[in-house]
Amino acid sequence: MSSVFGDAMVLQRQKPIHIWGWTAPDSEVKVSIGDATESATTDTDGRFDVQLPAMEAGGPHELSIVSGSDQRTIKDVLIGEVWICSGQSNMQWAVSQSNDADLESLAADFPELRLITVPRIGTQEPQPSFEGQWQPATPESVRDFSAVGYFFGRQLHQTLGVPVGLIDNAWGGSSAEAWVRRDVLQNAGTFDELLAKWRDVEATYDHEAAMDQYREKLKQWQADRKGGRPRAPSNPLVNQHRPANLYNGVLYPVLGYTIRGVIWYQGESNAGRAYQYRELFPLMIQNWRDDWGQDDFPFYWVQLADFRDEADSPGGSSWAELREAQTMTMSKLDNTGEAVIVNLGEASDIHPKNKQDVGKRLARWALARDYGYDIPYRSPTYESMEVKDNKVVLHFDHVGGGLDTFDVNQPIGFTIAGADQTFVEADAKITGKDTVEVWSDQIQEPAAVRYAWADNPVCNVQSAEGLPLTPFRTDDWKGITADAKQ
Repeated sequence: MSSVFGDAMVLQRQKPIHIWGWTAPDSEVKVSIGDATESATTDTDGRFDVQLPAMEAGGPHELSIVSGSDQRTIKDVLIGEVWICSGQSNMQWAVSQSNDADLESLAADFPELRLITVPRIGTQEPQPSFEGQWQPATPESVRDFSAVGYFFGRQLHQTLGVPVGLIDNAWGGSSAEAWVRRDVLQNAGTFDELLAKWRDVEATYDHEAAMDQYREKLKQWQADRKGGRPRAPSNPLVNQHRPANLYNGVLYPVLGYTIRGVIWYQGESNAGRAYQYRELFPLMIQNWRDDWGQDDFPFYWVQLADFRDEADSPGGSSWAELREAQTMTMSKLDNTGEAVIVNLGEASDIHPKNKQDVGKRLARWALARDYGYDIPYRSPTYESMEVKDNKVVLHFDHVGGGLDTFDVNQPIGFTIAGADQTFVEADAKITGKDTVEVWSDQIQEPAAVRYAWADNPVCNVQSAEGLPLTPFRTDDWKGITADAKQ
């Protein structure tokens, strides 16, 4: 069986439980837990798939799998809530690397919050299993676990009062196309240039030759010590960027495990192709849902944080365009949501250490949408604009208790442009619960407004509950990543 089935695991409550594994072909297999027993016959490859009836939260139970004289018993099984924690480095980033790591680790005593991490393997061959095991949340086990995942899961566990299982399969630096099945990318018809680039890499890359060149450069450097030490080459054939590598290597071993949903933090590696992400990201989500064979489970992601130096003047931004692509996905797919964290980043660190608030903002989505709690969860979003004389009146949705500002009363972060598409910093005023008026003495005939449109925007509008206004633009003028395909 896949290692996702093991002692101390958590199975999803209130949904039919999918159990699978392999034994001899054409064998009868019986799977039992509690009072429920289901049988199946293995196919020609020896695989069996069983659906156990839905169960309520509780445990511990024993899961028994019997085939002929062979029997396996999995112990200390809890029934509760199961979430996948996926993406790139900001999801992989550990509790030990986050704010107050020592205090957070010391307080980690949650026997019914269970964790498992999938090792990072990039391959074109679907991996049926992995090396890993479930562990309760303890001061030792949480230190190397996903911080965003842990803080999200801890909030659910403490709020719901039921067991929670977290499966971390994030890989730092990963590109979204690596998480999508290869034929799905090919059949989409919109990623031809990207796939062509990779076919060329696959046909021409020789890792041994690259290593030989590296050894020669290293030998020369050791002899004269001039310049920087050469770096060993990274094999692109097994890395986290090659299309389908992570779908096969770290997703496939848990694909089909009954879950409540997915939390996701990724996008930095695709920012240079942000327009492409408009299609790629929803395609990836749909690919996962289709292949999971469960339902259109919730999929909640973290919008990119603020990063890099603050811009001296308004201009183009690949990170702003990637944030826009992320936001667009909510209108393309049901049961999706976005945690806006444009106020939680660090200019000099792509890995902001405040992972606690990130986990909480994701938890708000789950608690409100999936567990019925009446709490604020969605950031205000742009709805429409109207021009009145030389001013623009903006209307917003999901404003909660009303629009507000942080730190200073004056709204900050708006820019405005005329038909020439040249943006300047704008004055702004909150004029109602869900309206903002924007203007500039330099623009007499305004045509468009943008908010927080920069890699590291200076902005301060939020809901009364403290959820930041979602970055947006009212125009659809061509962006700086519109032509990037590979």
